Amino acid sequence: MKRMLLLGLALAPVALFASEGAVETDIVQRTVNFIIFAAILWYLIADKIKAFFANRTLSIQAELDKVQETLKASQDKVTDAQKKLEEARKLAAEIIEGAKADIDSVKQKVTTAIDADITNLNKNLEEMIKIETSKAKKQVVAEVLEELLSSENIKLTQQELVDVVLKKVA
Repeated sequence: MKRMLLLGLALAPVALFASEGAVETDIVQRTVNFIIFAAILWYLIADKIKAFFANRTLSIQAELDKVQETLKASQDKVTDAQKKLEEARKLAAEIIEGAKADIDSVKQKVTTAIDADITNLNKNLEEMIKIETSKAKKQVVAEVLEELLSSENIKLTQQELVDVVLKKVA
């Protein structure tokens, strides 16, 4: 800044003496005036401009830092969400495996219960067949005895009667 001021002061006499030439042009005077004006303007507002641009730089830097923090937070959230997703997938796989194991155990229990029920039903059927067979035998014996005893034409001894009943039953 001081260089410009010194340059402006050094060129001021040149501008004054330059007007003595044969051709009158005022470009040199205008240039010197502009340089002086720019130097004075720079001297008056240079600190304010520097402060403005420094503050602007700081505000841009702060905004950039804020955006970077937001980006970092977003990336952390994405990472956390991915971890949670992976954990959820593992948990889902474990639940599925547990469900499959439960299904297998339930199938096994149901199969065992059905086999036991079938065995019980077969035993009950055999017992019912025995009971019905003995009832039928008793009924046949009762009918045969009824016939024989009601018939007057047939005269049988006790031993013959027992033999007939045994033949019918067998």
